[in-house]
Amino acid sequence: MATAMASLTRKLMILCVMINIVIGNKICLPENQPAALFVFGDSLFEVGNNNFIKTIPFLQANCAPYGHTTFFKYATGRFSDGLVLPDFIAKYANLPLLPPYLRTASNDGDDYIYGANFASAGAGALVETRQGTAIDLKTQVSHFKQVGKLLEQKLGDAEAKALLSNAVYIFSIGGNDYSAPFLTTSSTVVLPYPQAQFVDVVIGNISSAIHEIYKEGGRKFGLLNVGPMNCFPIFRMMKNGSSLDACQEEEASGIARLHRKVLPTMLQKLEKQLEGFKYSLTDFYGALVEVMKYPSRYGFKEGEVACCGGGTYRGDYSCGGKRGIEEYELCENVNDYVYFDSIHPSEAAAQHFANLMWAGNNDFTHPYNLKQLFELR
Repeated sequence: MATAMASLTRKLMILCVMINIVIGNKICLPENQPAALFVFGDSLFEVGNNNFIKTIPFLQANCAPYGHTTFFKYATGRFSDGLVLPDFIAKYANLPLLPPYLRTASNDGDDYIYGANFASAGAGALVETRQGTAIDLKTQVSHFKQVGKLLEQKLGDAEAKALLSNAVYIFSIGGNDYSAPFLTTSSTVVLPYPQAQFVDVVIGNISSAIHEIYKEGGRKFGLLNVGPMNCFPIFRMMKNGSSLDACQEEEASGIARLHRKVLPTMLQKLEKQLEGFKYSLTDFYGALVEVMKYPSRYGFKEGEVACCGGGTYRGDYSCGGKRGIEEYELCENVNDYVYFDSIHPSEAAAQHFANLMWAGNNDFTHPYNLKQLFELR
């Protein structure tokens, strides 16, 4: 359905282009053009931007078995066996799958009528998080502004403004800021700020990014909070294992819980400050803990051990054999697993979380879900 709708829209777009070439006007958009989707964030949302930058193997997923489902059958740069969350959101919104922005950055704007994906594995809300090896949030927003200029050139000011104001902007950011200090070989963890200040700075940078997009016309925003990091297989292996309750009490998860508390307050404040601002917030922290504790309720058999990797919980992040450890294990049926590798969800789990973002109720998503934001005009 989504592919057919996107194909029809593109045909109408081509017809519109042909008409306007004759009369010398800008390109127009069909009346049934679905709202565009603009994607910002980290490896949960990455679709291959890091394939186009000089980075490190830790922050790339461009080798087997990544991507090797029946959908792709090759590694795309997605940190999954197949599709990631924004892919499902695009499908539900009757949009084509969005390519990585850096693959289309030399184009003249035609590709952006459906939106763009700027997400980069390793990215943080702070510029200094994995600096030089990931595309931080501030830079992602600058890329979005370049897209806005291209759309103005291609569509004209009025059409571009309408597209940007009707679009939905989704974010998965913050996890790398909080986890990077812990994912080192040092036995001593040094945070850049005291915990509460650390969270305030990260949240402040997310707020600044939203303000910048709002100035360009953005009005509808969807966000994930960050997961319980000490409960990821990679952290549990580093800590020699801990129960699912105990891992939530450890330091990195504690910072994530504080983020979970402060983020809604920031969004409520923006809602009062910015006219027309609407948002959807999905509790990724709570949803991930729920599916890890009770995998069978959601169609999974294994909620804590990764499908791909080695060691305890398959948590050594060896999946693909390109990150310093060549040998790794691969499960037989990835759809049974919540985690594909030691940090990232499987395609099946990504679809579960995308469903919560798209149509979730107040248990995990509020005050709007993304379906409601896409329907708002």
